[in-house]
Parts: sequence; C-alpha cells; structure tokens
Amino acid sequence: MTDIKVLGILGSPRHNGNSDILLDQALKGAVEAGAKTRKVSLNDLLFSSCIECNDCFESGECSLTDDMDQVYEAIELADRIILAAPMFFMALPAQAKAMIDRCQRYWASKYVLKEPFPRPADSPRRFAAFIGIGATRGSQLFDGTVLTLKYFFDAIDMEPREDLYLFVRGVDYQGEINERKDSLQAAYDLGRFIAGLE
Repeated sequence: MTDIKVLGILGSPRHNGNSDILLDQALKGAVEAGAKTRKVSLNDLLFSSCIECNDCFESGECSLTDDMDQVYEAIELADRIILAAPMFFMALPAQAKAMIDRCQRYWASKYVLKEPFPRPADSPRRFAAFIGIGATRGSQLFDGTVLTLKYFFDAIDMEPREDLYLFVRGVDYQGEINERKDSLQAAYDLGRFIAGLE
C-alpha cells in the first residue's frame, strides 16, 4: 500500500533512549513498506496539561493555544500512529499522558457533540500501535497503559489492536536496547506491518 502516512510519537523525556531507538526502527520499517512518515517528540514541545475547563464539550476545540496544535494537526493527518514510551511507575510518562489528556477535545466531539473525526471521507482505515519499554519484568507492567491507550486511540479515531503492541521488559540504561537484536527487529517488523494494513 502506498501513500499511507505513519506518525511516530515519542513519549519519552529522553532523546536517543531506548524508546527513541525502537520508534526509529519502526518508522524505518514503515518507510521501507512504502509509507510516508513523520516523527513528533513531545519533550521538544511546550504545552500545558489539560485544565479541565470543558470548553471542548461545547465547541469540540481546545481553548488552550500552544504546541499541542502541532500534535492535533499531525494526528488528524495520520493514517497510522505509533506511540513509543517508557514506563514510569507502571504508567506512561508525563509527556505522553499530558498529550492524551489534551485529546479530550476529540472525545468530546465524538461522544458529546456526536461529530465525526475531522478527516476525508475516502481516508483509509486508521490503526494505532504502541511500543512500551520497562526496566522491570513484572507481568502487570503494561496493564494500566493498555487500558489508557484503548480509550485514547478510540477518541482519535484509531482502531486499537493489541496485536500492534510491542512490549519490552528488562531494559533500563540508555541505548541498552541496541543489545536486544530481537526487539530491534520486532520494532522494524511492526512498522512494516502497520504500514501495510488495509
């Protein structure tokens, strides 16, 4: 499939860390599958957390004006999204969670205002993937995040499929993922796969 637009969102506060490396591998796979890619690093942007003013319940728009406007545009233009982030205290880091909370506007549009997601009618089906990395090996490491992503991806009109989730445990120090060739390959394969979905 050609002309598929894949958005990579880095939810880690650390550049060139394990999440960043795996996201780059996934985007490489997407490119080699014929997709166009874009990458957004949330830690490079300046945006507020949600202030729960509920203006979006009336307008479907966020009343705050900041760098989240760039993220909104990227989300609306994307056919596929790959979010990559480490686990902090068994959950997403602040950067990623703040972005998700600011997407309350899409939830309000869909479920309060009953308005369709802003995308062309002839757009392909939209799918979202997640790459999660944690230092521990606990069986419940990603459980809370999976539930959060289910509702986030639904709000932004992305089909949530857990077979598109890559979980990596037991990786901590910066760049350690480069020693895990299986994980690098899995991220690359994920990028190729999601780019080719119909």
